[in-house]
Amino acid sequence: MNNHEIDYKLYGDDMQFVEVELDPQETVVAEAGALMMMEDGIKMETIFGDGSKSSGAGGLMGKLMGAGKRIITGESLFMTMFTNDGVGKKHVYFASPYPGKIIPMDLSQYRGKIICQKDAFLAAAKGVSIGIEFQRKIGAGFFGGEGFIMQKLEGDGMAFVHAGGTIIEYKLDPGEVLRVDTGCLVAMTQEVNYDIEMVKGVKTALFGGEGLFFATLKGPGTVWIQSLPFSRLASRVFAAAPQGGGKSVGEGSVTGGLFDLLGGKS
Repeated sequence: MNNHEIDYKLYGDDMQFVEVELDPQETVVAEAGALMMMEDGIKMETIFGDGSKSSGAGGLMGKLMGAGKRIITGESLFMTMFTNDGVGKKHVYFASPYPGKIIPMDLSQYRGKIICQKDAFLAAAKGVSIGIEFQRKIGAGFFGGEGFIMQKLEGDGMAFVHAGGTIIEYKLDPGEVLRVDTGCLVAMTQEVNYDIEMVKGVKTALFGGEGLFFATLKGPGTVWIQSLPFSRLASRVFAAAPQGGGKSVGEGSVTGGLFDLLGGKS
């Protein structure tokens, strides 16, 4: 085992948080802002990168390359490390940033690697490497929308991923294909063949209420799907928010925009 072996317990239903139990000198690494609370005796330290052995490879240059990858994913350059410096077991708690579920993943059960959405990672045992997974096809990179940049979690320890709404774990048989809205894809095992496809038909793209692209997942492998991506929740809240003068905008549909242009609203 290269990773610290941590124990955990999940609390709550739709607004979950995770309790991580640390033995003396055990460490857990988390995204900045994920902390909910911690017991006395735990040392909190901000680090450059993810704290894994691989992140220090090549000295300063290796760390700068790791930081560059995190910039691409839109995450902070720094992460926070929590170490039990006391005597006996100590506990630290991490909470989801929005309503949904926390998915505990033992990477040793998934051949040491999980691919997840760029904003899905919450925390992990020290030694888990957090990087980015580049798609082989250029089309996926340029047109994949919110789903084209994926993170990879590598190691043999525990990692915690969060997602919005209700989560379903879907097992794909060899050759089985599943098409998913790019925002609803949370994570997948490394065996899954992942690509981006454009929605066919101009009418479907303009008036269907869906995005122009979706993810095509081909088995074998396991995928995790969320019912409420944060981007969808945020767009609905923004659409319903009052604008200048106290007016509220419509549902954000193309037909609503056409109605405005034709003088339906003053």
